[in-house]
This record gives sequence, structure tokens and C-alpha cells, in this order.
Amino acid sequence: MRIELKFGKGTLSAEVPEENITEFIYPEELDGIEDVRGEVLRCISNPIDSAPLEELVKGKEKIAILVSDITRPCPTGVLLPPVLEVLKRAGVRRENVTIIFGLGTHRKHTEEEKRRIVGDEIYENYRCLDSDLNDVVNLGETSRGTPVEVFRPVAEADFIMCIGNIEFHYFAGYSGGVKPIVAGVGSKSAIEKNHMLMIEKGAEAGNLESPVRKDMEEFASIVGVDFILNVVLNSREEIVRVVAGDPVEAHREGAKTVDSMYKRRIREKSDVVLCSAGGYPNDINLYQVQKAIDNVKRAVRKEGTIVITAECPEGFGNEIFERWMTEHRYLEEFMRMSERVRREFTLGGHKAASLSMIMKHADIMLVTRMPEERVRRAFFEYAGDLQDALRQMFEKYGRDLRITVVPFARTTLCVE
Repeated sequence: MRIELKFGKGTLSAEVPEENITEFIYPEELDGIEDVRGEVLRCISNPIDSAPLEELVKGKEKIAILVSDITRPCPTGVLLPPVLEVLKRAGVRRENVTIIFGLGTHRKHTEEEKRRIVGDEIYENYRCLDSDLNDVVNLGETSRGTPVEVFRPVAEADFIMCIGNIEFHYFAGYSGGVKPIVAGVGSKSAIEKNHMLMIEKGAEAGNLESPVRKDMEEFASIVGVDFILNVVLNSREEIVRVVAGDPVEAHREGAKTVDSMYKRRIREKSDVVLCSAGGYPNDINLYQVQKAIDNVKRAVRKEGTIVITAECPEGFGNEIFERWMTEHRYLEEFMRMSERVRREFTLGGHKAASLSMIMKHADIMLVTRMPEERVRRAFFEYAGDLQDALRQMFEKYGRDLRITVVPFARTTLCVE
């Protein structure tokens, strides 16, 4: 049987004996909505557990709309026009609206990137800002000790709206909802303190009770997030569901759609999980690929191997992540990363710690364009192509090895 998996902007293929394949795990995707504008207008006019957006914004003088940065797939340029149309109808003046790109710890946008996200007309007629980690206002502290520090224009707004997309997140449970208020426009201290909760029980993909998300939602209630507009996308990045309204309840409804499409129960744990991060841009660097590896970890048996196709033209993708992944001489030191992240939590280091926890259970092989020496320095196994990877797996486990194939690991969550 010939298997083809996405790799960068192309694919890799290999021949696999059909009798060795346990199962293929695919998402059960929905078709895209044809009239997106009409559906957005319907949802913000008939929101979940909330008054209509038009009513909520009347009389407001400082409206902050939080949107995703360039690294996220959210179709902001499609969602903003009907929102701004409703604001105008409610009597809100353009100069009272600020669109904020939630960068978190990511780099600043170029002017062209900002324009690409929101579209030319909106960029030229509305105030569009990158968030700034160093210009924050302190509004208190959550019960878990996270400082409620947010970008000044958000703290000073009298109406706050979050726009984003919902997918699985490896320790916040899901993206979307109020996540941007912490991870997008929170201070570096706020982000790090919140993300430290990733080592707590329940901080895992697909869990709405994740302590990370609960802390985010408490943080958002202190800041005063008023409304969300979230979408669920299929693998073609088409919008299949729109939800709007209460920052928590609307998000919960969207998460149900994510579960129905992407949460998949495995038949058995296999010797090998053969998967793809989904190609470009999801495999642009190892920092992004980590999410796909985390999604399939439950499908591999103890001492099995996760084999993932990931081009990674940008290498590790984060200096701190690379340092934490490569500075250990011995595997035993690397495996103690979860203890280290408790002592000295650092963004970037947290992803290295997550991978080390997976490697306590199973090996990870990268089929990649990264140099072999760099790959092995981080305690991964290496293959230059997919057929070579399979050859190595048959040598490792024998001719009766069992393989589970997950072509879209970036979005597919394997559960027992």
C-alpha cells in the first residue's frame, strides 16, 4: 500500500505492507459555510448567553477588538467586516475602535503583514496596533497567582471583544475563547505564570477543565472581556462553524464542534504512529511541530515510536527551545526537563519539557530536512525520507510491527 503524507509545500510517500497497518485515523470534517458574512451577522445578532453585539456597544467610546497574529489560521479579514458593520450601525465612530494584534511573545508584524491580516480597507480606515509586552497595566491577580497585566489600550477600553479560531491546544485544552487576553495581550510575566500551570494535572488537549484555561477565564473576567466571535475551521481552512456571545459559553459550543470533527478514539496502541504535522506552515519549524506530536502521543505503546514528517526549514524556530533541547549531554539529563521547568519556567523551554515528557514513554523520529546532527543532538531519531523511516522501524520492531497512520496530526487528537 502506498502512503502519502504532507511535507512542507509538497508530500512524501512510501510503500507499507497493508497487513502491518492497524488503522488510518482521519478527522470527520464538515464542509465550509457558503455564506460566511450572513452567518457571522446571524451569530452576533443572536449570540449565546449574551445580548446582541449591537446593543452591547451602544454608547461605548473605547472599543478594543483583539485578533490573532500572522502565525494563526484565523480568517480575521473575513470576520471583521460584518463586525465593524454592526458597530457602525450602533453609532460607534471609527476613531473609537482599536484593532489589536495579540502578539504575545512573538515578533512584531511588518506593515504588510498587518494589512494582509485585516485587509486594505480596514487597515487604512481603523487604528491597527501590535500588542506590546512592555506597555501594560496591572489590574490585580488571579486566585492561582497570575498577575493580571494587559496591554494598556485593552485595559483602558470600555468594551473588549476577542476574535479567533478554536482548535485543540496541548495544555490549555483548546485555543480561542479568552485565550488571547492572556497569551496575546498579557505581559510576559502573566503569560509565563499562566503557562506554568501546564505541569498541573488536567492541562492537556481537549480538556475544557484545564487549569491553564480556568486561569485564563478568571484573568479575562477581571479584565472584563465582553464578547467573543470564534470560528472552527476544517483542514482546507474553511469556516465550518461560527459562535458568538458570552466569552465562556460561546466557546464551549464551538469546542463541541471541534470534538465532533477532530477527537478520535483509537482501536489500540501501536508500535509505530506514522503521522504528518500537516505540511506548510504547520511544519515550518520544530516549535510548531511539537503540537502535532503531542496530539498523537496516546496512540503509541510504551517504548514505541512516533514517526512524523516535518520539513522544518526554519529549524527549531525558537532560540530558548533549541537551547533546552540540545544543551544536555546525556538522555537522563534531558528526561529531567519537567523538574527543571518547575524550577525555572521559561517560554520556549516549556515546549522542550513537553517533548521530554513524551520521550519518557516513546521515541520520536523526525523525517525532516533539518541536519541529522542537530536532530540527534535533541535526542530524536532521524530519517531523510519516509521509506527509510519505515525500513528503520521494521528493523527495530520486526516484520509484525503494528502501524497507526495519522495524516493530519496537527488537528487530530487521538484519545483512548
